[in-house]
Amino acid sequence: MIRGVQAADATQIAGIYNHYIENTVVTFEEEPLTSSEMQNRITSVLAKGYPYLVYEEGGKICGFAYLNTWRARSAFDITLESSIYIAPEAQGKGLGKELYTCLINKAKEINLHSIIAAISLPNDISRQLHREAGFELVGNFKEAGRKFGQLIDCEFWQLFLQSNK
Repeated sequence: MIRGVQAADATQIAGIYNHYIENTVVTFEEEPLTSSEMQNRITSVLAKGYPYLVYEEGGKICGFAYLNTWRARSAFDITLESSIYIAPEAQGKGLGKELYTCLINKAKEINLHSIIAAISLPNDISRQLHREAGFELVGNFKEAGRKFGQLIDCEFWQLFLQSNK
């Protein structure tokens, strides 16, 4: 079931996200988050009126996705940045595609012009998800970050929701 996030979800969401912090270059964050910090982040996204969704199965959060500010200046309010994370044990079941489809529909409802996604490399699963969702690769910053002693490239993908006209 896909539904809007609730305060009680913060602990499970932090658990999923912390896996990626501690074990991958998918996020450039380096320190695990507490449930309280995750709750603050969720509250911040919701306070802006942006969608924050979870995929729940049998009372367990299997993934989450949300939209947030891409750039601070108001000129960029027509474009938001997406984030999606699927629990490792839930990958390969199509949950990400379902969750992303719902998030994109929510983006259309709030009249966004486009969505930007940043993908740190390597991450073939995320590339495939974004390609299937209709995103196009628009740029690659070489050696944009460092994690685990490695220099990491970061791709940017974009999905247009409204015509340029």
